[in-house]
Amino acid sequence: MDVKMRVVAASALCGLAGAGVGLGTREAEGAAANVTPMPAGAHTLPPVGTMPAAAPATMTADGYRLVWHDEFDKDGPLNAADWGYERGFVRNQEAQFYQPENAVCKDGFLVIEARKEGKPNPNYVAPGAATAPGARGRGGTGWPNLPTVEITAASVNTRGKHEWTYGRFEIRAKIDVRSGSWPAFWTLGVSGGWPGNGEIDIMEYYRDMVLANVAWQGANGAVWNSVRTRLGTLPADWAQKFHTWRMDWDEKAIKLFLDEVKVNEQDLSKTVNTGGRGAGVKPFVDRPIYLLLNQAIGGQNCGDFSKTEFPIYFYIDYVRVWQKPPATEPK
Repeated sequence: MDVKMRVVAASALCGLAGAGVGLGTREAEGAAANVTPMPAGAHTLPPVGTMPAAAPATMTADGYRLVWHDEFDKDGPLNAADWGYERGFVRNQEAQFYQPENAVCKDGFLVIEARKEGKPNPNYVAPGAATAPGARGRGGTGWPNLPTVEITAASVNTRGKHEWTYGRFEIRAKIDVRSGSWPAFWTLGVSGGWPGNGEIDIMEYYRDMVLANVAWQGANGAVWNSVRTRLGTLPADWAQKFHTWRMDWDEKAIKLFLDEVKVNEQDLSKTVNTGGRGAGVKPFVDRPIYLLLNQAIGGQNCGDFSKTEFPIYFYIDYVRVWQKPPATEPK
């Protein structure tokens, strides 16, 4: 599989995420929404149809120690000590409005649901008002200042709660591959703005492609190391099953895996920001990251979903983080 290196001008970046390739506005702040999580039992989720994975080992055969994990084994909302939420219309002109109640733990899985709702946008401000979320450059009309929320979903992250420098990061999940679906498991650097803080897409899917990406700041926008695996090259029943995505990251390289097969690798001696305020910074060397999980719909590069039947579900069995003990520490 070829690894394609490319520089994308900031003005031409189009959405790819949670999540993807050419994602020019991943770090954009969403409009705040005062959303109250849905009471337990208010919305019935379908059965997952499989059992959660066994509990993880505290040490791996190759010397990694489990330092944090979430097995999602308590029904209800996510643990607020571990996860926070994005709210509203956030990036890439995506169709979904993010709200916490679309992320629910059930039967040992985190289920992120994208569903049609058709309700008033709590952040909407009449066109022309200076405070309208879409006022800058658009006169307050259009995305994200839409009067109606047609589709809701969820985006969760560990920002301000957990961060890591180096390690092994793994998810076991089942994704919906129908038109317009855009699930992702990805990371952003804690310090600085995008893309200078660095982005790693451990798992991203859209438009019949499974992606593994690394991005940093170039002279004219983001530099992307992207690998795309076409859905048609995978087994016919691939989308019906759970799969594992993993990143191994140390001071020398980032390696991305799908079901234990390495699909992409980035030499970190080459990931030096060459533009913006962070010029000269190596965003993936001795700099912490946080994790994101989201289910997006549509947007600038995600295909037509007008004929897709909702809801769409992103099932996550676990998220696990391992790190190697310091050389001076007994194993």
